Amino acid sequence: MEENSHCNKSFNKIVFSEKETKNREFDNCTFSNCDFSNTSFVSSMFTNCSFSNSNLTMAKFNHSQLDNIGFKECKLLGVNFSLCSDFLFSVKFDGCILDCCSFNRKKLHNTPFINSSVKDVDFTDCDLTNSLFQNTDLSNTTFNSTNLKSVNFLTAKNYSIDPEMNNIKKAKFSHQDVIGLLSKYDIIIE
Repeated sequence: MEENSHCNKSFNKIVFSEKETKNREFDNCTFSNCDFSNTSFVSSMFTNCSFSNSNLTMAKFNHSQLDNIGFKECKLLGVNFSLCSDFLFSVKFDGCILDCCSFNRKKLHNTPFINSSVKDVDFTDCDLTNSLFQNTDLSNTTFNSTNLKSVNFLTAKNYSIDPEMNNIKKAKFSHQDVIGLLSKYDIIIE
């Protein structure tokens, strides 16, 4: 991890927590069973990389580029993705814990959130057009001035979305969970 540029490398069981690294490039790298909790990646570039079974709790990606990054079975508690570079920002999540993260003002077109915990997450002013929340728990997650056009919420649960404050045109909801669109009205449906 000390080199400035890494291409086509696999990192396994790396413990790099509570450290800071700047201006590093990772291209087509895989990270498995690594601990990057409280690590600060400043002005770094990650391109076509995958993280699996890794701990990135409270990791910081300030001014870093995340381009086509996959996270599988990772813990990403409290990560502020809104501080990442907007240039080519593209991520996908499968089986992850994303509780207390922020994506404020991010463009997240076509982003899959699959089998994940997305509790207490901030999606304020985001553009989630065509994204997917499959088997995802959205308890206490904030959608405010969010573009949810054509987002698939069919198997999502515990969401609360104000249709007057968000664009939900062509979004998909299940019959049983559509009540999450009415929660602000404090009505009783039997």
